[in-house]
Amino acid sequence: MPIPAQAFLWKHAYVLLLLAVASGCLLSAGGCNGLAAQGMNAEGVRLFEQARYEEAIDRFHKAISENPNNADGYYNLASAYHRLWTLNKRETDLKQADQYYRMCLDRNLNHRDCHRGLAVLMVEQGRREEAFGLLEEWAQREPTLPAPRIELARIYEEQGDLDNAKRYLLEALAVDHDNARALAALGRLREQTGETVQALADYQRSLWHDRFQPEVAARADALKAALNPRQMMTAPGGGTQIATGGATQVR
Repeated sequence: MPIPAQAFLWKHAYVLLLLAVASGCLLSAGGCNGLAAQGMNAEGVRLFEQARYEEAIDRFHKAISENPNNADGYYNLASAYHRLWTLNKRETDLKQADQYYRMCLDRNLNHRDCHRGLAVLMVEQGRREEAFGLLEEWAQREPTLPAPRIELARIYEEQGDLDNAKRYLLEALAVDHDNARALAALGRLREQTGETVQALADYQRSLWHDRFQPEVAARADALKAALNPRQMMTAPGGGTQIATGGATQVR
């Protein structure tokens, strides 16, 4: 996933998501052809995780010099410059992030994280309409792909527009009714609006198609416990606890 922009309503969640970005879902270490490029990307990711951004950028530049046609290398560079701009607000970093996101898309028109990263960058600059236009153009160009609709829903949700977020998720599921990401996101929206029974059903369907989603599993367990108090068990200290797990926020 790209650098999440939570500059609107969820300031705290934004920080958490940025940390998640750095942990590895943002940067692609293994997408390059050729061992040299893979090694440089992997080293760049390691440096990025240590907040050694300038050194990470150096490795990513070397990776794309080894394999100039691989979109992930440009995405990694864009992500690193995006992070620097977020921290320092330097205009040069902003321009580099924008440039490398676009170079990534030149090489892979359907690069999901790159679309996400560029849209977030635009929103952070106050270019909201351009961000939606970027994702809507992608959705129109690829009518059989759920990903652009999921990313549109994500941007709308981050701005508090849950109705449009839900609309795009339903469109994504019309394209691919078994899409685990869309189902998990729809469950989260329904949970926020108090539709807990439907939210649980969406979470369970998502897990059926992709069981390796610990946050979704935690939310499903929490909802099951809330909907059925008999699943509560007495804790050793005399209090109560949910037997099936905690309530980690779904991402």
